[in-house]
Amino acid sequence: MAAVEDRVEAEIVEENSANGAEGLIAKGVAPVKKEFLVSAQVRSTISDKDAAKISSEKKSKRKIRKERKQARKLEVCNAVVRAGDPNACPFGENCRFSHDLEGYLAQKPEDLPGVCPSVNLNVPCPYGVRCRFYGTHTKQDLPKENPEGAMDGDEETSGAGEINVLRKDFQKSLWKKLESFPKADGQLQAMGLKNKVYGPKKGATTEGENGGAETHDENNDVSDDAVPPLKKPKLVDPVDDAKEQGDDCKLNSREKKKIDLKGKLYLAPLTTVGNLPFRRLCKKLGADVTCGEMAMCTNLLQGHASEWALLRRHPVEDCFGVQICGSYADSLTKTVELIERECTVDFIDINLGCPIDIVVKKGAGSCLLTKPTRLEQIVRATASIVEKPLTLKMRTGYFEGKNCAHSMISELSNWGVSAVTVHGRTRQQRYSKLADWVYIYDCAKRAPDDLQVLGNGDIFSYSDWNEHMLPDLNLSSCMLARGALIKPWLLTEIKEQRHWDISSNERLDLLRDYTQFGLEHWGSDSKGVETTRKFLLEWLSYLHRYIPVGLLEVIPQRLNWRPPRYVGRNDLETLMASDSAADWVRISEMLLGPAPEGFVFTPKHKSSAYDKAENG
Repeated sequence: MAAVEDRVEAEIVEENSANGAEGLIAKGVAPVKKEFLVSAQVRSTISDKDAAKISSEKKSKRKIRKERKQARKLEVCNAVVRAGDPNACPFGENCRFSHDLEGYLAQKPEDLPGVCPSVNLNVPCPYGVRCRFYGTHTKQDLPKENPEGAMDGDEETSGAGEINVLRKDFQKSLWKKLESFPKADGQLQAMGLKNKVYGPKKGATTEGENGGAETHDENNDVSDDAVPPLKKPKLVDPVDDAKEQGDDCKLNSREKKKIDLKGKLYLAPLTTVGNLPFRRLCKKLGADVTCGEMAMCTNLLQGHASEWALLRRHPVEDCFGVQICGSYADSLTKTVELIERECTVDFIDINLGCPIDIVVKKGAGSCLLTKPTRLEQIVRATASIVEKPLTLKMRTGYFEGKNCAHSMISELSNWGVSAVTVHGRTRQQRYSKLADWVYIYDCAKRAPDDLQVLGNGDIFSYSDWNEHMLPDLNLSSCMLARGALIKPWLLTEIKEQRHWDISSNERLDLLRDYTQFGLEHWGSDSKGVETTRKFLLEWLSYLHRYIPVGLLEVIPQRLNWRPPRYVGRNDLETLMASDSAADWVRISEMLLGPAPEGFVFTPKHKSSAYDKAENG
């Protein structure tokens, strides 16, 4: 394998010398200046010790449970932490957690450099002695008991001031199926659609943002497999139905709240990496509109805390939406009713573009593009009961060469949609091939005046943005997705209309801001630190694809260019360019301290951005 890599790198250097930048671009290789190109052997900085931190093998469920059980024995009891007294726990010797406070402090890892996030926020730290910044605590920073007996700093509250935090009483109500859905039930009955009885699948497990896999993970429960109605449902016009049902059902589209996305920088809902800390960072860099990660409707209705965590919002997100995904109208209508009742959002987006197999096989995501009648049922039903603006994100079609977005674009506003984002690829293409912007422009021209159309795909510089935002193209705005993952300062470049040759130290400062936001969001105890590390590494699996402007012969960088092996202008820039997970771990250790013994990391997303035969 090393010999093959060396030969490929030698060919790139030879190509660069013979044909220059044009020859490399024709082959999809980034034209890096030849003085920075090196062989694979020179670029390798991985030691045997670092290589042990990479693993392609997944742990068995039995091993994971065993490790969790061992870790729980060492975890100190919450009551002991808060009271600072080993005898404070009401369960005494029957408690499954440790009461040995001195022993816990003796084996606890050293404090991390810096100050506890709770201290910076002027709120009591909920983690007490478990906090990895415990040395910076004072007496007033410890959690205090309120008159009702609950502790300040419980999981129901958020020291970072986050909004849309799942309440325990509401979660229990969902578990027991005590929540009512008067708007959804009324609309479904009017349309002749069969309701589904929701309940957790036997043996199903779901993990998400608060310490595990995300919605697209195969371990997630995305069972939105409602039984379709036996008879063809009657499609009810929202305005006419409102007249029949009276003033209590606010279904008139003219009375719905509007959202203006024209010319605004819209950060796409990004699975796994588009978490709340990342969105906070992007707001700092210039994002105008943010959207939460895709959440499955069935999991929300079942009260999964990990799924509701995807709806959390930070106060800096002044224009914020949530994206939901489902297969049938009953699950989606009930979900939007819950969201509007329990959450503070500015718009609700329905996903029609997710290409992941586990989602598509359940009839959700891009699969709905092949079922126009069911899609119309879903959009009409949800738009009829929600006062917040309803938006859609869709692909051009499902199969290669069979685009279908144009056939429904003119009807979306009649169904109740305020805005639609068209991703310029089919589901079969996944993320390979370049986005078809000519087709996106055609969809925008077919759209009625009251429907905002946004484009999405391959925007990686301010010049790309300017090209797609010409007035005669009829686009309201563009959505930034992978481009913002690889270089989130793209938002700043568009705002300031420049190519930013960002230094490695400036990039490290952005990573430092992200880790601070992550500790505020996921917690400053050992679990929170390692969760922050995990999501930082997931982001670094995209971030290393960026090539500094000063190293390129041709600017700007294109999203589909393969970066050759190169060295940076300093050691840190070279480290940030590494495609090795071990080097990413080294970067995380610069910000979050040493990784735990035996720590391994395998990137979750391995989808190729380059052409493959099976992708059409």
